[in-house]
Amino acid sequence: MTTGYRSCACSSQSTRSQEKSPNPQCHANTSRIDPYCENETWECIKESKVQKALDPLKPINEPTPADRDKFLKVVCISDTHEQLDKFKERGIPDGDILIHAGDFVNQGNSEKIEQFNQILGTLPHRTKIVVAGNHELGFDPIEKIEMRNLSDVGQGTKDGYKLLTNAHYLQENFLVVNGVKFYGASNHPLPSYPFYTARGQEMQYAWSKIPANTDVLITHTPPLGYMDTFTSNWGPERWGCKDLLTVVERIKPKFHVFGHVHEQYGVQSNGNTYFINAAQCEKNNTVGNHMPIVFYIEKKSKE
Repeated sequence: MTTGYRSCACSSQSTRSQEKSPNPQCHANTSRIDPYCENETWECIKESKVQKALDPLKPINEPTPADRDKFLKVVCISDTHEQLDKFKERGIPDGDILIHAGDFVNQGNSEKIEQFNQILGTLPHRTKIVVAGNHELGFDPIEKIEMRNLSDVGQGTKDGYKLLTNAHYLQENFLVVNGVKFYGASNHPLPSYPFYTARGQEMQYAWSKIPANTDVLITHTPPLGYMDTFTSNWGPERWGCKDLLTVVERIKPKFHVFGHVHEQYGVQSNGNTYFINAAQCEKNNTVGNHMPIVFYIEKKSKE
């Protein structure tokens, strides 16, 4: 399998266009929600990519009962949008670790963050890991507030992540559990939201911080081409990031957990990495049939 990108005029042109414009809302494709979605780039590279779809309801890498103690059971959810109570009532499997890959609130209201944290505290998983999404307003210390959507102006809780007392919050940071390294980052290429990072050099720099020995990568945004298609009034938009895909293909984490694009819930594999879109809400934040996704990963140490 070829992991590098073939020379593609549409890809380089898209990157140059964004770097010239300081305001992404001034891009010619303003009818798109993401004016820089990389549809054309994916068309150039997709033939070189491996994508095997798997059943998201079947645990990944499940060990035999005799070997269960050698593995961590990891339960993945994302995009619960102030409805974690409903998903808990429906059923969240027990496990050693619970991952939430962002968008647990809608506008960063402190009361909603505290409610989410309280519900997290009632779940049995001994370790909970949370990464923020683009709807966690106030979590991003370097957000350009003046770029927000009008509906989000004045919303959010500054440093709201400090209210997450029942979880390990990861933003460009990692946590090691039984020798397994979990790295989380919230950067995404969707303008007008917290953690927006421009495609091109800014995004490349953000992903360059991912440690090469990461076992489980947690981002809010998907990598380009892997369960990343959002359907807008303009048409299908590839919200995934090609630079994130480049890093994933290089460092080969065993698992990459994300969300963001609700309608693309599922599991795929490229032979080296399992890609997990764990979005629980369906489009328009409705509660449907998306269930938590479970995987097992072998422990590397006792602690």
